[in-house]
Amino acid sequence: MIESKEQKINHAITKVTKAVFPNTTNHYDTLFGGTALQWMDEVAFITATRYSRQKMVTVSSDKIDFNKAIPAGTIVELVGQIEKVGKTSLEVRVDVFTEEMYSDHREKSISGRFIMVAVDENKKPVSII
Repeated sequence: MIESKEQKINHAITKVTKAVFPNTTNHYDTLFGGTALQWMDEVAFITATRYSRQKMVTVSSDKIDFNKAIPAGTIVELVGQIEKVGKTSLEVRVDVFTEEMYSDHREKSISGRFIMVAVDENKKPVSII
């Protein structure tokens, strides 16, 4: 079954949920920024791979906005979505939402864009099929 570009974009949406445990927090008892970036890059990679079904690498991250600190003892949901499709690259937006464990409160805490490129066995850019 051949999918349209819009269908492929919708099927590539990736949602990953994690708990913020003490081993992922800093001395302020909030999520390490580096840990958040690692999680976001992983979601961007999965999103891009689900769209292209090719080997993908991160070549750039852009405008990562840490709008709200994420405290220990919360749940985070990372949502990756394709924003732009180029010849060899994909732009993936990743939003991080924080949820309190014992209430319905949810808010966006971090957002950012990642540029992912399809590569061949020699790590040279190739066309996204």
